Amino acid sequence: MKPCYELMIETDFAAAHFLRGYDGDCARLHGHNWMVQLFVSCEKLDDIGLAVDYKILKRELKAALKPWDHYHLNEVSPFDVINPSSENVARALFETMSQRLNDERVHVSKIIIGETCTARVCYSQS
Repeated sequence: MKPCYELMIETDFAAAHFLRGYDGDCARLHGHNWMVQLFVSCEKLDDIGLAVDYKILKRELKAALKPWDHYHLNEVSPFDVINPSSENVARALFETMSQRLNDERVHVSKIIIGETCTARVCYSQS
């Protein structure tokens, strides 16, 4: 088994949404302080013993979340087309962060999104 490092950073963003086609309260406009955890994996460290600088992870995650933070998700891409469920938010963020971070050493391994402190979804492509 190969050694692997997994790093995690956590942040949040505020956004409103509603679920199209849902039979229940979530069909109405409501908001969350969405909790986000970004995990990246790395098998080989760089010359100074780092997988990736946490500062880079924080900067890239903040930039990726900027178009969603304090917006109505149903009005922004890709959620103007697909439902802004936690599952779809996690997948969309995973894809965006993979484009921003993946290289020959570091890969996004999973994203965890929480609408509340007791309800979360984890998305990975493993």
